[in-house]
Amino acid sequence: MTTSNMSQITAAKLSPATKLRRMLNETNSLILCPGVYDGLSARVALDVGFDALYMSGAGTTASRLGHPDLGLAQLSDMRANAEMIAGLDSSTPLIADMDTGFGSPIMVARSVTEYIRAGVAGFHIEDQVLAKRCGHLGGKQVVDIDTYAARIRAARAAIEKQNSDIVMIGRTDALQKHGYEEAVKRLKVARDAGADAGQLEGPTSKEMAAQAVRDLAPFPLLLNMVEHGATPIIRAQEAESMGYRIMIFSFASLAPAYKMIRATLERLKTEGVTGIDSDLTPKKLFEICGLQEDVEIDSAAGGQSLVKSKL
Repeated sequence: MTTSNMSQITAAKLSPATKLRRMLNETNSLILCPGVYDGLSARVALDVGFDALYMSGAGTTASRLGHPDLGLAQLSDMRANAEMIAGLDSSTPLIADMDTGFGSPIMVARSVTEYIRAGVAGFHIEDQVLAKRCGHLGGKQVVDIDTYAARIRAARAAIEKQNSDIVMIGRTDALQKHGYEEAVKRLKVARDAGADAGQLEGPTSKEMAAQAVRDLAPFPLLLNMVEHGATPIIRAQEAESMGYRIMIFSFASLAPAYKMIRATLERLKTEGVTGIDSDLTPKKLFEICGLQEDVEIDSAAGGQSLVKSKL
């Protein structure tokens, strides 16, 4: 199925979860998702024209809490951020990080239910211990395979109870400490327990990334491309040729935002001016954030202030 066909599916009046599920099941195209972490980064990604977005847990923790990704963000933090991003454009599916599910099977079920209510189209849930960390840091610890399977089963039961099409991606972080065979074993357990897709976190070579697709076929896999992390740089075209169905670039917004913010603030400190490009006016930023849409809503409701005034 062509990209055009995929666009027609995503344009249909379906829930975001149903759109994502159809993109996964009824097309062969790679679902490419830039990592976003707040309203502005999501608005920029939408303006560029991506078919789906990914809410990064690391980005959420950094932007909302000002801390590293060490399991500090809880369900309330992640759900609120996901709901805000998902609500910006209900025609574009959002895949959101759910970390470990935040607790016991009961808590996993509650987390899934909250994500469904927030309008999230898909999520990944992992096998790290509750005191988790970014998948591209060292020293990761994972729960036993039965505990991981229980998380997946609890998530599947919650999905069925809510009669939702939300896509569940079972992620394993076992590769770092326990090796490839154990990681593949865990992804098969996740598949059998009800996951719709799998994620091998941190493959250390292109050959391993490609082998995982072959070893788990036809189970669809997601590739997390964290540039300069544990995985060598794999371009979207390469991932698609390997057979990956979803690809997320978790730091696609966060890393460049840091670099540009820091450079601008250093210039301000040393030169007394930010040096922002002249075409980047306040109005331009507000237009990216939906200014015209808000004006139209106000006008349609009979409001006069925004229409008559020159913004």
